[in-house]
Amino acid sequence: MTSTLKEVYIVDARRTPQAKSGLTLKDVQAPFLAASLVRRMLDKANIPNDEIDEVIFGNTGSPAKYPNVGRVIALEAGLDKKTSGYTVHRNCASGLEAVSQAFLKITSGRSDVIVAGGVESMSQMPLIYSKEMTDLFVNVMKSKSFSDKVKALTAFRPPFLSPIIAIEQGLTDPFCGLNMGLTAELLAREFNISRVEQDEFANRSHALAMAATKEGKFDDEIIPVIYGPKLDKILNSDVGPRENSTIEGLSKMRPYFEKKSGTVTVGNSCPITDGGSALLFCSEEALKKYNLEPMALIKDFHFHGLEPERMGMGPLLAMDGVFKRTGFSLDQMDLVEINEAFAAQIISVRKGLKEKDIAARFGLDMVHGEIPDEKFNVNGGGIALGHPVGSTGSRLIVTLAHELKKRKAGLGVASLCIGGGQGGAVVIENLVK
Repeated sequence: MTSTLKEVYIVDARRTPQAKSGLTLKDVQAPFLAASLVRRMLDKANIPNDEIDEVIFGNTGSPAKYPNVGRVIALEAGLDKKTSGYTVHRNCASGLEAVSQAFLKITSGRSDVIVAGGVESMSQMPLIYSKEMTDLFVNVMKSKSFSDKVKALTAFRPPFLSPIIAIEQGLTDPFCGLNMGLTAELLAREFNISRVEQDEFANRSHALAMAATKEGKFDDEIIPVIYGPKLDKILNSDVGPRENSTIEGLSKMRPYFEKKSGTVTVGNSCPITDGGSALLFCSEEALKKYNLEPMALIKDFHFHGLEPERMGMGPLLAMDGVFKRTGFSLDQMDLVEINEAFAAQIISVRKGLKEKDIAARFGLDMVHGEIPDEKFNVNGGGIALGHPVGSTGSRLIVTLAHELKKRKAGLGVASLCIGGGQGGAVVIENLVK
């Protein structure tokens, strides 16, 4: 085993269009939101199907039919059966966790070619029977005679049919008891972030995402999705950004999480979304072997924990960590992509990067400075584009890599908060000048 760490290159980076849950992509199951991405990238790179070392995908929904989504994606994409595939789960950063594992395996010399990313069909997250209804089914199945089955059925009561909403449970922290929206409300109160500030930020996200869509800025990163019962429909662009978004319209929306005194609404929060993203990673040896031109270089990544009730501040700690690991500073970043889970959360992170009292409160020994608007989420973010939980961590890198390439810029950082009280961040360097 080599003791010299190897460079890890991004050769290609693609994503599906993202669509609000329950709409266009609601019938497309999770593996099929990524298999076509893998196939297209490998066809373009002209790498044989039996020479991919590993396929790693983040996913949080874990479909009952496809418990190991990563392996299913590999086989559905036509890769050789010997190619290992697996699935990782780190809540909102599952896609970034997949990327970090690909990085570690290639930099250590264990692998040369890995496809990693994330995928989520939030439309297909299930409704669950209550414990009472589940026990009833079990008792009926265990009954040996017809009369015993009838007796078991007499225990049924209509409230047994009240479903448990899986996605609602998944977005509620088991330790602090707050759902993700309430953690954003907490930050808004603590850091004096007004409803107006949040709505202004949300409107910015929609305006930038709509402009980027119209100008074709996402065309290079999006692989259209074929869908429909007869596979006769094609989705080419994101279903989420609102062309008619206005601050006035956003201001009319009622608080969703704290009904009486809250400031967080569905308008200044990210929508629940379906989508997938994937990146092709190679070592320098693989670049030479397959005659490939890389688009970017992964410099390093960092994950960091904090209290679950303030999970939205995760990017503050993760970015601090990755800058210290790499020796880079915030002002060296040509672009910054941070997932917009909630406007209140994003504004809090930006305040924490430049205000000493907030930075110190979260254990930082320095402030990193202000992120200029012209560098920050320049094509909109999660509030407009959505947040397919398992995919967003890798989707941010896909978008960042393409925008750095378009601008012939140098460095960029992608970061996001993670439900449960964590943050993740990665720094990449554009190689296409």
